[in-house]
Amino acid sequence: MNTDFIKGVIVPIITPIDKEESINEAKLREQVDYVIEGGVLGILAFGSNGEFYVIEDDEMERGLKIMVDQAAGRVPVYFGIGAISTKKCCRLAQMAAANGASGISILQPMFLKPTEDELYLHFKTIAESVKDTPILLYNNPGRVGYTMSAGLVENLAVNVPNIIGMKDTSGDITQTAEFIRRTRHVEFKVFGGKDTLLYASMCHGAVGGVCTAANFMPELITDIYNKYIAGDLEASLEAQFKLNPVRLSMDAASFPVAAKDMANLRGRNIGEPYTPNLATKAGPVLDKIKTEMQRAGLI
Repeated sequence: MNTDFIKGVIVPIITPIDKEESINEAKLREQVDYVIEGGVLGILAFGSNGEFYVIEDDEMERGLKIMVDQAAGRVPVYFGIGAISTKKCCRLAQMAAANGASGISILQPMFLKPTEDELYLHFKTIAESVKDTPILLYNNPGRVGYTMSAGLVENLAVNVPNIIGMKDTSGDITQTAEFIRRTRHVEFKVFGGKDTLLYASMCHGAVGGVCTAANFMPELITDIYNKYIAGDLEASLEAQFKLNPVRLSMDAASFPVAAKDMANLRGRNIGEPYTPNLATKAGPVLDKIKTEMQRAGLI
């Protein structure tokens, strides 16, 4: 299985919607072009910042088709799965593979507290339902309430042929490094999941990052990656430090609406979040976001 294309900055693309909360096709196509022109090397459909948890299956299929069509082979389009049941995850994985997804990212089941045996079987079963499609694990302990262990990830990387990588959003660089250290003998591809740690993750061997910031400042986040790959580590670190204050200003807003807030501030006219979330109101939080974006020359 060729996995050479799985690298770089991948954007968990935001999902533009209209007032009826249906995907705005024209805006989604514009956003696909915007992030590709901004230098991303992949698009993740329906990641956390794509608001997967409130989107119906048929609407996900429609959105994926739009993204694959608009990307037109310029970059791979991955599909994110965050369902709880193994059966539903398999169904979504098969749908994604049938509609041109280049890879599939699978979040560990939220709300539950599964054992390692249960998690192993869950991921293995989904991967085996789409044997010809690369699978990326998605470790996000902050949202699901528990973490994948390095032992579990190593077992899956070694024993399931199409589980070829992962995104780690733990924010714990030691854990990210352990995922890399224990799987490097099978060329497992680990992506950092924290925009503020892209440089640090790559220093430990990550192949890139899945970065929310690419939705509204792709030129800044891809600059970190490109300078690192070119061997200019000092400039890459400076690019990281330029990005970080903007990215950190998002944290005071309601998750995940800040990505759409900031895209709109840059003139993207991307629309509102899905309810129950609301756009950030005028006040100290939005003022801080604007200030940091101004300091970075974004607005």
